[in-house]
Amino acid sequence: MKAVLTRVTEARVVVDGETVGEINGGDTGGVLALVGVGRDDGPEAWKTMARKIADLRILDGERSATDAGAPILLVSQFTLMGATAKGRRPSWSDAAPGADAEKTLGMIVDDLRGRGLTVETGVFGAMMKVESVNDGPFTLLVDC
Repeated sequence: MKAVLTRVTEARVVVDGETVGEINGGDTGGVLALVGVGRDDGPEAWKTMARKIADLRILDGERSATDAGAPILLVSQFTLMGATAKGRRPSWSDAAPGADAEKTLGMIVDDLRGRGLTVETGVFGAMMKVESVNDGPFTLLVDC
């Protein structure tokens, strides 16, 4: 499982011209989490990813989303699993099948909400436009 975590002041996801998920970080900031689920991810990988999204201290003042009560926008991003070592066309064979990835992302969202965090999402499998205002800029690659 891989994620790109970005500290943002605001972010939103648009599908077919309609905003389906949106956060405004206000003074605390927020986290945009682009998450890709791998075919070989173990059953505990989602727990580790949820913990990292919630607890990595990436917000201003070395605070985490949990510390700051910051909102999270979580967007499915299977293209993070693309293999690019050979050739000119990425291979998607490392990405989890859609049904498995959707279930795993749902578990991450449920875990984050269970921690009391506000979580918005995109639409799994849809063509999405993701807009964000990076704060810092501050962006991390996370592997679980």
